[in-house]
This record gives sequence, C-alpha cells and structure tokens, in this order.
Amino acid sequence: MTQIQFIKNTVQTTDKNIDATLKLFFEDCTIPFIVRYRKDQTGNLDEVIIEQIAKLSKEYNEIVKRKESILKTIDGQGQLSPELKSKIEQSFDLQEIEDLYLPFKKKKKTRADVARTNGLEPLAQLIFSQRNENIDFVSTQYINKNIKNEDEALQGARDIIAEWINENVFIRKNLRRLFQRKAVVSTKVVKKNKLSLNPVRVPNSDRVENNNKVENNEKNKDDESQKYAQYFDWSEPLSKAPSHRLLAMMRAENEGFIKLNIEIENDEAVDFIEKEIIKSNNDTTEHLELAIKDSYKRLLEPAISNETLQEFKAKA
Repeated sequence: MTQIQFIKNTVQTTDKNIDATLKLFFEDCTIPFIVRYRKDQTGNLDEVIIEQIAKLSKEYNEIVKRKESILKTIDGQGQLSPELKSKIEQSFDLQEIEDLYLPFKKKKKTRADVARTNGLEPLAQLIFSQRNENIDFVSTQYINKNIKNEDEALQGARDIIAEWINENVFIRKNLRRLFQRKAVVSTKVVKKNKLSLNPVRVPNSDRVENNNKVENNEKNKDDESQKYAQYFDWSEPLSKAPSHRLLAMMRAENEGFIKLNIEIENDEAVDFIEKEIIKSNNDTTEHLELAIKDSYKRLLEPAISNETLQEFKAKA
C-alpha cells in the first residue's frame, strides 16, 4: 500500500490533492502557510483535512519503519518464513503487526519457556491437536528430573498452550473488538499514605511549626481529593463515557487518588476463545479449558485491557 492509498482510506479527497500536500510538507511548508497560500495546489483543502494528511503521513512512515525493524529482527533469528514476511508486509494495522511479531519478541523467561526446556512441547502439541488419547497416561512418559509427576507435566503443557493462545492474532484482534464494544471503566480509591513527622527531636516551637505544615498539607490533599470524589467508586460502559469524564478520571489517577480499570465479562471472552479453539470433546478438553482460562486471565486480559485504556486516553 502506498502512502497516498493509506491516507485516502481515511481522507475524502483526490490522489492529486494528497500528493500535492505531501510535496508541500516535504518542502517544510507549515499547515497555516499551505492553507493560506497554496490553495491552488491542494485543491482548496481546509486546515482540518491538511492536519489529517499530516497525521496520517506520520503514522504511515512510523508503520513502515516499524515493519522494517521487525522483519530485520525476525530474519536475524532465522525464523522469517515467506508466509510471515508476506503477512507483515501487507498489513498496515500496527496492532496486527505487533501481534504477528509477538512470538518472536524478546521477553523474560516465561512459564512456557521453562516447560519447553523440560521437554513438554510434544505433550502440549498432542493436547492441542485434540486427538482422543489417554492424556493422563501419556503424560507419565514426560516425567524426568525436573518434572516430578504427571500433574507437573500437564501443567507445563498447559502453560505452553496458554502462550500459543495469547499469540493467536485472530483471537487478539477479536478480543480488542469485544473490549471496544463492551468494556466497562471502573475506579477504585487508592489508599493514601499517612504523613508522619520526622522522628528526630526538635525544639517545641519547631515541632508546632512542623505540625501546622502537616495539617495544612493534609487539608490541601483533602481539598484536592474532593474534586474527584464522584469518581471514587465509579463504573460505566467505556464506549459511552464522555471525554471530559475520562479526562477527569485520568487526572485523578495521575494525582494518585484512584486507579482506573478496564474489563469485560470474563465468561463472554472465555466462551469466544473456547469456540475458536475447542473442536472435540475428549480427554484433552478439560486441559484446553484450563489453558484457555489461564491464558485469558494471566496474559490476554491484562494486555488487551491496557491497550484499550491507552487508546481511549489518546482519544480523550
């Protein structure tokens, strides 16, 4: 996709007008200058449209740069397949690109990494394939010096499956949509640390002065907190929360009075993943269900919730 095509997906104007505007940016022309003195070149585009073109042009360049970096990193690992390369090159959705990169991203050693080191990936693959096997019996074959019993073997296999689910691009994309439609924003009061006097002995006059300062600080803090009192126990659909209210809650969080949280009904998210993953009903089903719940609660929900919150903060 060319830069002009990328911009045209959002801005309603001609290729010629976009191209002319981009050339003016390249010549270091400012937006006010273009609006006032270059109308004949831009097709009389107004300031709002020109600002959009500038923003989208920057976004396009950042995506291209990020893709180049990701492709170079994966290729350096010797894991860049033609299929993966094509998917990354064709995508201009930054979140999708990051999802494709996720399995190759350097990260701290995970529970799944430990399980792989202990030789449990074949067991995870067997469970994930949903073949009708006696999994409890098969798991005994994976007992070794690090895996003491079949329960540890099965837990390790589920850890690997949970990571696979977390790295599934389709699942992450659809969970984002679910959060955008149905997420609820809620707040909790943050417990304030009590102010205390320095234990060093001081003259009585200084002690009185210190006490007065502390009392004033506490009073000022209480006065500030009252501005946000209505948000100390707040909950509403995120999609319906007006910008001014989100901004107020964000200020309250920044000042340490509340903690913002974004969530959806766990059952709905887990049900969606189960429908996508589980295709059989046999000995493997229970382990897949456990892996799905773990993957959502431990990996997917925190990541998608934070992404959604950051997105709405940016819009607000």
